Amino acid sequence: MARMPSAQRRRQLTEAAIRAMARDGVPRTTTRSIAAEAGVSLSVFHYCFDSKQALVESVITTLTDHSVSVVKEALLPRATLEETVRAGFQAYWDHVRAHPDEHMLTYELTQYALREPGFEQLARRQYELYEEAYAELIGELCRSMDLRLGVPVPVLARYLAAMTDGLTLNYLVLGDAAAWTDILDTVTAHVAGLVGVSGP
Repeated sequence: MARMPSAQRRRQLTEAAIRAMARDGVPRTTTRSIAAEAGVSLSVFHYCFDSKQALVESVITTLTDHSVSVVKEALLPRATLEETVRAGFQAYWDHVRAHPDEHMLTYELTQYALREPGFEQLARRQYELYEEAYAELIGELCRSMDLRLGVPVPVLARYLAAMTDGLTLNYLVLGDAAAWTDILDTVTAHVAGLVGVSGP
C-alpha cells in the first residue's frame, strides 16, 4: 500500500465513508466497511480516526464543504444583486439534483447523532457549520458588492440555513423539480429584499 500524508488519508477515508453511508445508511456502516470501501486496512482507519464520532464530524464537515464550494464559485458579482443571489441558489440547487444521496445523508446524520448517545453534539455542530458557511458567504458578498443588510449577519445566516434545509428536504421527499424555478425566483426576490446596495 502506498504511503500518503495522514491528512490525505483522512480525506480518502472520509469520502469512502460518505459513499458507504449514502449507500448502506449510517447505522449499518461500520469502520470495517469504510476501510474496505477505501481499500485500506482497519488499522489505517484507527490510525487516522480515534473514534467514530471523529469520523462522523469529518463526514459532516466534508458534506458541508461540497455544497459551499459550488456556491462560492457561482456567487460572483453580476449585473444586479438579484442575478448574483439567484446564481448562488441555482448552484446549490444544481448540486442537490446532482447529488441527492449526499443531501439525504445529511438528514440521516442529524437523526443518527441526535439518537446515538455521545453523538448529540455533532448534530449541533452540523447546523453551526451551516450557519458559519452562510455567514462567510454573506460577508464575502457584502465586501465584493458593497452591500448593506436589513438584518444582522447571524440572523440572515441562520434564516438561509433553515430555508435551504427545508427546501432541500421538500425536494427529496416530493421530487418536484419543475416547481423549483418559481421557488428559487421567490426566494431570490425575498433575500434580495433583505439586502441592498449601499448608497452615497
